[in-house]
Amino acid sequence: MLKPDSGPTIVSAAAMRAAEAAAIAGGTSALTLMERAAAGAARAIMAFAPARRATVLCGPGNNGGDGYGIACLLDDAGVAVTVAADAPPTSEPAATMARRWTGPVVPLSEAPAAPLIVDALFGTGLTRPLPESAQAALDRLQGVGRVVAIDIVSGLDADTGKALGRVLPAELTLSFGAAKPGHVLGEGAFVTGRLAVVDIGIAIESPLAFTARPQLLGPGREAHKYARGWVMVVEGTPGHGGASGLAGLAALRTGAGLVTLAGEGGPMPALALMRRNDDEAAALLTDKRLGAVVIGPGMEADARARGWLKRLSWAGKSLVIDAGALRLLPRGPIGAPAVLTPHEGEFTQLFGPVGDDRLGAVQAAARTSDAVVLLKGAATIIAAPDGRTAINAHACPFLATAGSGDVLAGMIAALIAQGLPLFEAAQVAAWLHGEAGLRLGPGGISDDLVASLPAVLAAL
Repeated sequence: MLKPDSGPTIVSAAAMRAAEAAAIAGGTSALTLMERAAAGAARAIMAFAPARRATVLCGPGNNGGDGYGIACLLDDAGVAVTVAADAPPTSEPAATMARRWTGPVVPLSEAPAAPLIVDALFGTGLTRPLPESAQAALDRLQGVGRVVAIDIVSGLDADTGKALGRVLPAELTLSFGAAKPGHVLGEGAFVTGRLAVVDIGIAIESPLAFTARPQLLGPGREAHKYARGWVMVVEGTPGHGGASGLAGLAALRTGAGLVTLAGEGGPMPALALMRRNDDEAAALLTDKRLGAVVIGPGMEADARARGWLKRLSWAGKSLVIDAGALRLLPRGPIGAPAVLTPHEGEFTQLFGPVGDDRLGAVQAAARTSDAVVLLKGAATIIAAPDGRTAINAHACPFLATAGSGDVLAGMIAALIAQGLPLFEAAQVAAWLHGEAGLRLGPGGISDDLVASLPAVLAAL
C-alpha cells in the first residue's frame, strides 16, 4: 500500500501578492520581507556557486530591490560585485535597498561578464514583453558564467511559464515563499534549472502543490490477493493487445493482487494475468471486490468500445480512461468516478486547445468532466473537480516512448484498487512513473518501465 505525502506548495503570482499583503498587514514590514529574501538568496548563491566576481542585474521593481540586497551581502562576503541597472527603483522598499548599495553601478548595456550572473531584473509581476535594454543585456550574457535567477527567470510569466522574450536560462532559481507554476510549465520547464524555495516567513495556503515521494506501507500479515486490489483491464482490438498487456502488468507491479484482462486478445503477456471474454468480464462488474477498471489502451472507437463504456457508466466502478476510449467520451460529466489520462492531442479533441494556460485548462476540464484529469507532458498536471491541483515535474524525456501512457494507466488503477482516492492515486502514480523513467535511461522501452517498478517501490 502506498501513502501519498504532501509536496511543496505552488502559488500563483496573485496569491503570492495576497500572502505578502497579509503578512504586512499582520505587522511584518515590506522591508523586513525583502531583507529576509535577500539574506536567504545570498546564502543559497554562495553555497551553490561561490565566485570571486559577480554581476547582479537589477530591475526597476521589487525584484531589483532583492538584487541590491543580494549585492550588498555578496560584497560583505568578499565577492567583487558590479550592479547593472538602468535606473534605481523608486518604490519602497526596493529604493531603500538600492540606497544601501555603495559599490559600482553600470548601465545594463555595460553589464560585465562574470563567473556569476544574478538575474534580478523582473520577478513574478511581469506580464509584458521584456524592455529592449533588458533584452539586449540578456542576449549578450547568454552562455556567460553561472546564472542564478531571483524568484523567476526574467521574462517568464509566473503563472504559465510562457516566455515574454528571449530569456537567460538559469542553473538555479531561488523562489521566495513558494514555487510558482511558471517555474515548471511552458518554457519554464527548460530554463528554470534547479529550483529552490527560500522561506521568508509568510504563511501560504494553496490548493496547488507538487507531487511528492510517497511512503510505502507493506500489506498486512492477513492480506490476500483481493485485499491488495483487483483491477480489470478492457483489452484493445486484436493486434493491439500489447497496450492493455502493459497496463495490466503495470498494475500488478504496482502492488495489485489480481488483474483480469477483458477480451479475446493475443497471447497472454504474463502467466500472472488472467483473461475473461467480454461476457464473462461484464458479469464480474457486480463483484464488490473489483476495485478499478482501465479502458482505452489499444482500443479503437468501435461498437465494442462504446458497449464497454456504456456498461461501465452504470457499474459504479472507479475508471481509468485512456487512449482510444477518450475519443468516445461526451463533453460533460463522465457519470462515474474516473481519472482521465490524455496527452495534449487527446485533451484538445475532448476539451479544446490547451493554450498557454495549461494549468487553467486542466482545471476547467476537471470541472467540466467531473473527473480527475491528468494531462501528460514534460510537467504533468493533475486536477480534481474541486480545484485541488498537482504538478508532477519528477520525470524525464525517456518517458516519451510508446506504451509509457499505458503503463501509467495501469499504475493509477492499481493504486485506486488498493484504496487510494482518485486524485491521490493519480499523483502517486505520476511520481512513481517519473522515478521509473529516471531509472530507464536511453534505449529503454515501456516493458523496462514495468520491470523497474519493484525496484522503485523497494527504494521508498
